[in-house]
Amino acid sequence: MTIKFFNPLGLTVALLCFSLLACQSKDDTPKQVVKALPKDEVLLAPNSPKRAYIKEAIVELVQRPLMDPVTGTIAYDETHTARISSPIGGRVTGAIATLGASVKTGSTLAELDSPELGQAQADYADAQADLNLAVRASQRTQELYAHGIVPRKDQEQAQDNLMRAGSEAERAKLKLANLGIHTERTDNHFVLHAPIAGVITERNINVGMEVRSDTPAPLFVISDLSKLWVQMAVFEKDIGLIHVGEKVIVRVPAYPNESFTATVSYISQVVDEKTRTVQVRCLLPNADGRLFPAMYAAIDVQSDPNDKAIIVPLTALFTEGDSDWLFVAIGDGHYQKRPVKAGLRLKDRSIIQDGLKAGERLVVDGALLLRTEEDAEQDTGATKP
Repeated sequence: MTIKFFNPLGLTVALLCFSLLACQSKDDTPKQVVKALPKDEVLLAPNSPKRAYIKEAIVELVQRPLMDPVTGTIAYDETHTARISSPIGGRVTGAIATLGASVKTGSTLAELDSPELGQAQADYADAQADLNLAVRASQRTQELYAHGIVPRKDQEQAQDNLMRAGSEAERAKLKLANLGIHTERTDNHFVLHAPIAGVITERNINVGMEVRSDTPAPLFVISDLSKLWVQMAVFEKDIGLIHVGEKVIVRVPAYPNESFTATVSYISQVVDEKTRTVQVRCLLPNADGRLFPAMYAAIDVQSDPNDKAIIVPLTALFTEGDSDWLFVAIGDGHYQKRPVKAGLRLKDRSIIQDGLKAGERLVVDGALLLRTEEDAEQDTGATKP
């Protein structure tokens, strides 16, 4: 029988050799090379949550703005608006035109029972009767004078009476014509007509109401709402940028995603001493009737249509030292920081004069986040895995 003894020293040597081989194998594995990004570039990992806060937009050439949007008000076009009062006193009877109704020139607005009209008609009838009497008296006196029966002064007096009667009759006739009365019938019925075509936008009259010719508020306001005005106050330092005939862009809160085009028609020649502004008026077409008088508006005064520029939101710009910078997307999660030359700065945007081209993809929101990420990468000297 052969007995084999266990050799602990041999086992120890074997384990030591295995450990050395394992260490040698681990040390011989090639190390991962971490490549540093070029200066002024940022790379976000595909699974980085920061990507959700980055917003991009394609750079486009647009018409160059000349100043910040000016606050204005839409108003009636006064050349196509009539504020109507009654030229004569009376009591309202019959039907009255309704508010918001479209009327034509000559349409009936209201009917009045007017003793004042009856008096004017009676005065005309009396003046006409006096004229007829003066005509006959003048003819008779002329015949008598021709036969030497009456002296010359009687003939001249008859002619003078005829002229006076004619003038009085004409005056009474013109008074009725001014009221729109062209008939010789005597009654108290007065009809108030629309002087222009348009929409009744205001009505301050009711049945049974006593109307006077000197009432301060108009009974009706009629306006052609397809033509409106936009009135704005421009600071005197900017008034040289606006000229009659130029187009402006109008925006109203009711339609935030739409714009309307108006034309500058009048620039005041007086500066308001308190506000240092000049009143400017623009013609605003409103064929579809969606705009209303008294609406607030923001007006963009722009340059010639052929004068294009690159406009970026101020959220895309940031300052380092004395320069303005922004980020441009150059790949999936890859951004380049670039210096630019900014021109006119408006309330929420700026004109870029140099450093950015149309067609490039700009970071419009999240530029400061990328700036922070750039600092972190520079501290580590490499991109994050």
